[in-house]
Amino acid sequence: MGKFDTKKLLPLVGPLLLYAVWEFALDSKAIKPVLLPPPMDTLQYLWGSITSGAVNKDLLATILRTVYAFVIATVIGVPLGIALGSSVNLYRSVEFLVDFFRSTPSSALIPLFLLIFGITDTNKVAIAAFAAVLVIIFNSAYGVMNAKKTRVMAAITMGIPRRFIFKDVLLMESLPQTFVGLRGGISMALVIVIVAEMFIGSENGLGHRIIDAQQVFNVKEMYSSILITGALGYVMNLAFLMLERHLIHWSGKA
Repeated sequence: MGKFDTKKLLPLVGPLLLYAVWEFALDSKAIKPVLLPPPMDTLQYLWGSITSGAVNKDLLATILRTVYAFVIATVIGVPLGIALGSSVNLYRSVEFLVDFFRSTPSSALIPLFLLIFGITDTNKVAIAAFAAVLVIIFNSAYGVMNAKKTRVMAAITMGIPRRFIFKDVLLMESLPQTFVGLRGGISMALVIVIVAEMFIGSENGLGHRIIDAQQVFNVKEMYSSILITGALGYVMNLAFLMLERHLIHWSGKA
């Protein structure tokens, strides 16, 4: 039998550290148990919510809103980012708008989206898509602008037509940075969906579940829903990392 690689256990360090800090906070009486239940009790409550199906409706609602927002942001953001990145002058002319809205907390725009879309699911998806599309545009554009100049010059020197240089060199070179934008975009979409579910009239979703539990002081429900939300974000990010490694195997190679 081969020697076991202890590095495979490194991903467990984070969860164990969180568990230890949680227990220490209770044992040291820094936080009252009425405000922070024991981690094992919370995990048992979480497991019960999952096995009973109590959380399924809210989890599915949040996933669907996030996916809808992300798909809209991708369809708009990737082509627009590539188009802007292929022309430095064009990007510089709209750089202020991209950076201005990218730097503005999307949650601050909730009142504006309420006026436009009202208290509907469309509102939640729209504001999440808006937040995500800015991240995707920025990364897609910079991916094209920062493509390896040596490969571009080599293709020009060999007389390759411009359309093939764009498709086979610039576009392929931009994919690693574009995927960074996609990962950031789906994370941003999830965050904004959760915030919207909390503060824009909602009858379901993890955000609604969290704020509802907080209002009735059901702390186990609140913390278990927060843990599910964090796990959902982690799984989405991990899925994109695996997809990126599979599709963009040339990333980082000269």
